[in-house]
Amino acid sequence: MQLFCVVFFFGNLTLLAQDNSIKNTTTLIQPDYLKAGDTVAIVAPSGILKNRNDEVEQAIALLKSWNLNVVVGDHVFSTDNHFAGTDAERCEDFQKALDDPSISAIWSARGGYGTVRILDNLDYSKFKQKPKWVIGYSDITALHNQIHNEGVESIHALMCVSLTKDLGEIKESIATFRDAIFGEQIAYTLKGSNYNRVGEVTGPVVGGNLTILHTMLGSNTSIDTSGKILFIEEIGEYKYHIDRMLQSLKRAGYFENCKGVMVGDMSKMRKNTTPWGTSVEQLILDVLAEYDFPIVFNVPVGHEKDNRALILGRNAKINVGKDTSTVVFEE
Repeated sequence: MQLFCVVFFFGNLTLLAQDNSIKNTTTLIQPDYLKAGDTVAIVAPSGILKNRNDEVEQAIALLKSWNLNVVVGDHVFSTDNHFAGTDAERCEDFQKALDDPSISAIWSARGGYGTVRILDNLDYSKFKQKPKWVIGYSDITALHNQIHNEGVESIHALMCVSLTKDLGEIKESIATFRDAIFGEQIAYTLKGSNYNRVGEVTGPVVGGNLTILHTMLGSNTSIDTSGKILFIEEIGEYKYHIDRMLQSLKRAGYFENCKGVMVGDMSKMRKNTTPWGTSVEQLILDVLAEYDFPIVFNVPVGHEKDNRALILGRNAKINVGKDTSTVVFEE
């Protein structure tokens, strides 16, 4: 059954995967912003949604409160060990949402792990005829990378399971998610950091979860960061793992022509039996010591309740200072 799904939907995959010319494109296609009456599809391309029905229902209610229609993938609550259904089922839901011209945005219910297992079975030919917003973070970074290489912007923002019983706890996350999908300007003033490397630069923002960026190296889903501002965030890693991944990106040329780095939350860092000896901020500065581009810390994006939206592929101007910094996306 899985083979049939792949052949039926994805016969032209090889030809699509071989076209990497879009990686060097700096101006991406912007999907249409949402308006009242548009439809959002909720899908689960990654981890299992066991006992998460309430969050999905809450997400549906939130979208409907904005006068949007909602469809939920057939297999969102399916289970296949670690995953929200088999690879074929998760692939089928995402492919249907990509292909359906009546859907204006695809919102991932959760991350976790599993998106990489369906990447090579996705066909973007109909999606590129009518692009739509793909929204999520963490494991969804793999999809953001792939969509970036297809030449389309996407939105790094909260997911259905990010919603809390008291939405007031995540009001900034919700507000910026709404602003991003409805076309309001995204601009942030960030608290300062003595670790910041000051400077001002404008370029397209790319990136996401550091582990996923690292695992995409050497594949068609790796991104070209030349002339771009790289955003990174992470959760549950040792500092030496952070160093190892950054060193790998560095050796692969990720930072050679990069215009700047934005560092989001480094959440729930694990303690190794052998102390690293410096802060994670200093670790990052040490890896990037030979480059002169601006580096801004305290970007409120990642695995925390305050997880603000970024428009990946969109030009942003970052002005980095020690006392305060700003990130302003072009409208």
